Amino acid sequence: MQETLTSLSTYGYLFLFLYSLGGGFVGLVAASVLAYAGKMDLGVSMLVAGIANFLGDIGLFYLARYQKGEVMRYLVKQRRKLALAHLWMKRYGNAVIFIQKYIYGIKTLVPLAIGFTKYNDWKFGIYNFFASLVWAVVIGLGGYFSGELFMELFEILSLRPYLAPILVAILLGGLWLWMGSVSKKGSKR
Repeated sequence: MQETLTSLSTYGYLFLFLYSLGGGFVGLVAASVLAYAGKMDLGVSMLVAGIANFLGDIGLFYLARYQKGEVMRYLVKQRRKLALAHLWMKRYGNAVIFIQKYIYGIKTLVPLAIGFTKYNDWKFGIYNFFASLVWAVVIGLGGYFSGELFMELFEILSLRPYLAPILVAILLGGLWLWMGSVSKKGSKR
């Protein structure tokens, strides 16, 4: 266990950067818990995750902007979610750039959907920068202040490992049902 923690504190920032490029917040929560345990630095973790998140969304935006035909081939099954992202952009405006960072299953599609439109790239970059900063601080501090809870949960799961797959199945099933209801054709929101 100690060897794993040493490895994470050595390569943790690199893993965090790569993971946060895709918009994943679990890596930042894990880094925050490790910061709570004294194995990583919280400020550096939030900075690394925020920069990576910003760069990842900018990359998706420009990929959609300049490679629309190529990207659309891979998004055939995601058309409803893309339409939902467009509707949210019309309904909520720039706030969607901030909100999308917290919604699993749509956070990758919103920068793509915005990139498909004629939305100003500088405007997206500025809003995305501040959204990434807020995201990193909120998730980072939330993970840090929940560090004790996560450490206790990890201790329980290490004593009863059969509970981990059940917990993961419940979380993924709930997420799948929620995403299905949000993007369902003809649903009233």
